[in-house]
Amino acid sequence: MTTIKKYTKKDGSTAYMFNVYLGTDPLTGKPKRTTRRGFNSTKEAKLALARLEVDIEANGFKTHKKMLFKELYELWLENYRHTVKLSTVNTTVTYFRTAILPKFESLLIDKITTSHCQKVVNEWSKQYKNYRSYRNYVKMVLDYATTLQVITENPMTKIIMPKPVQKVEEEEPLENYYDKQQLEHFLNIIQKNEKMKIYVLFRLLAFTGGRKGEVLALTWDDVNFKEKTIRFNKTLAKTEHSTRNVQTPKTVHSKRVISVDDNTLDVLEKWKKTQAKLLLMYGINTTFQKNQPILASTDKRAMNDFHSTIYPNYQLKSIIKKYDLPSITVHGFRHTHASLLFEAEASIKDVQDRLGHTDIKTTMNVYTHVTQKMKDNTAEKFAKYVNF
Repeated sequence: MTTIKKYTKKDGSTAYMFNVYLGTDPLTGKPKRTTRRGFNSTKEAKLALARLEVDIEANGFKTHKKMLFKELYELWLENYRHTVKLSTVNTTVTYFRTAILPKFESLLIDKITTSHCQKVVNEWSKQYKNYRSYRNYVKMVLDYATTLQVITENPMTKIIMPKPVQKVEEEEPLENYYDKQQLEHFLNIIQKNEKMKIYVLFRLLAFTGGRKGEVLALTWDDVNFKEKTIRFNKTLAKTEHSTRNVQTPKTVHSKRVISVDDNTLDVLEKWKKTQAKLLLMYGINTTFQKNQPILASTDKRAMNDFHSTIYPNYQLKSIIKKYDLPSITVHGFRHTHASLLFEAEASIKDVQDRLGHTDIKTTMNVYTHVTQKMKDNTAEKFAKYVNF
C-alpha cells in the first residue's frame, strides 16, 4: 500500500507526497515508479493517488509517447548485439554516434515524420558514402518501435532514396600500393632499423595478402613449416569497447590455407625462437603454450595478448614519417600482394582463392589494375608479338 509522507519544503512550509509503483515497463522489463509531491494536505494527496491508480488500472502503463529515439535505440541495440559479430556491433555503434544520433537522438519516437527522415537522408547522401546503411539502421530501430507498438507506422519506409552524389576528383587519387622496388625498399629499411616483430608483421602482410585482422590473429599452430603453409581461420576484430576479440573470419571463403615462400618461413622460424626468449624474460614460457599469438604484445596492460587492430596503423604511420617513404595504408599491402601476383602472371582465380574473396568480382574490381611496370611494358610486348 502506498504511504502518504509529510515533508518540509525549502520555504519551511509543510507539504505531502507519495511514491507509487506503476507496473513493469513493457519496453525495458524494469519496474517503474513515480513520485508526486507538493500537496497541501493528506486528503489532497490521497485524492491524487486514487485518480492515478484508477488511470493505471483503466489504461495500463503508458510511456510510449514520451520515449526518445536514443532510448529506443539503446533498447534495440541490446537485442541486436546478440544477432551479429562484435565487430559489426562496433561499426553499428560508430554509425549511430557519428551520424545518426546527432539527427535523431532528442526526438520523441511518435514525433518523427517522413519529411524529417527524407531531409536527413538527403543530407547524408551529400556527405557520406554509407548513407544507405545509415538509413537502414534508422529503419531497423523504427521497425522495432512498431513491433513494440510504440508507433503504428515506420516513417523511414516512405522516403524516396536519393542517388549518391558523384564527386569529381580534382586530382587523380594516390594509388594505395607499392610496386616491387618500393616494397623491397620498405622491408629492407624496417628489417635493418626496426624491431624484428615489426618486420615480421609487414612481411606477413605483404607476402600473404592477409587482412590486417587475419594477420594479427595468427597463432603458431597456423603455420605448418613442413607443408610450407599458413592457415587463416580467424580474425581479430575491433569491438565496441576496444577490447581484443578473436572471432570467425569475414566470410566462409576467408577460411583458407595458403602456400608461403621459403624466405618468409625462415623469418618466422627465427622470430619464433626470438619471441620465446623475449617472453621468457617476462616470465612467460611458450613451450607448451597453445594458440600462442605470433605477434604477441609485450605491453604490461596486454602481456602476451593479441595486439589491438590499431597497432599496425600506428607502426606504419611512424615508419613512413621516420624514413620519408611513399604513403600507403595497412590495407595497401594486401593490394600490393595482389598487384605483384598479377605481375607474376597468377590467374584471377588463384588470386581470389589466396585472398579469400567470396565473389570473383571483388578481385576483378579491386585488384586487376596493372602496376606501372606493366603499363610501361605494354608497347614493348605488342611490338614483340607482331614482330614487324
